[in-house]
Amino acid sequence: MGRGRSSTLDDLAGLPWPVPLVLGVAAYAGIRHGLPAWLSGRDGPLANGLAQQPDAFAPFAWLALAACTFAALLSFLRARQRRRLLDSRTGLDSIAALGWRDFERLVGEAFRRQRYHVEETGLGGADGGIDLILSRGGRRTLVQCKQWRRRQVPVSVVREMYGLLAHHGAHAVRIAALGGFTRDAARFAAGKPIELIDGPALLALVRSVQNADPAPVHGTPRVGPALATSPDSEATPQCPRCGTAMVQRANRRSGSPFWGCPAYPQCHGTR
Repeated sequence: MGRGRSSTLDDLAGLPWPVPLVLGVAAYAGIRHGLPAWLSGRDGPLANGLAQQPDAFAPFAWLALAACTFAALLSFLRARQRRRLLDSRTGLDSIAALGWRDFERLVGEAFRRQRYHVEETGLGGADGGIDLILSRGGRRTLVQCKQWRRRQVPVSVVREMYGLLAHHGAHAVRIAALGGFTRDAARFAAGKPIELIDGPALLALVRSVQNADPAPVHGTPRVGPALATSPDSEATPQCPRCGTAMVQRANRRSGSPFWGCPAYPQCHGTR
């Protein structure tokens, strides 16, 4: 089931909280002072009458300011909720305990902390689809989130996401799934701009950004040295054996992250 269309208030609340606040102040000044000044230079009895009564615009100016201020408050509270959601995860069990919406928020917040602009598209839902769109350095990445703990993502899902790549004019696809992926799915993704993020890789990502220094704007921490990358590289190296775009995994003993080939066990390339 989809999320439905967003309202203007939701769109404003999706921006960093200082932005709707600044927009509210600008709207207030424009309606309260700028509009009467503009009307004073226009001809006609209606324009002259409104220009001589600037207080007539005051309710509309205050309404715009109040709406933008409320959107800024929502933006701030949502950002704080996402931070707490991510920072409170201690392992795969705590991630698996989340509902599917919170799972999407968790994945989105992890990428926000890597300095991506994250758009919650509303094109997905409990059954999947495009849940997030990442933007950075002029590149767009489609993300699907699967909270399947006991099921592996089949090749049909990966093939469907790959088909959406050209349709939406994106550059890459990422699929985050707790239960991992079938061998056919890994084979299909090999050599394509598709990154398969299984449970251990997602946990490694979460732990790496939990330790990152927080950034002051919109609760978006700066990238730590473990995952700091340039926008052009998309943080994804190629497998030294087969040249496939690698996925991030975690060592089962130490928990330290590393890059592994998505075609494993057919290919054992690591970085």
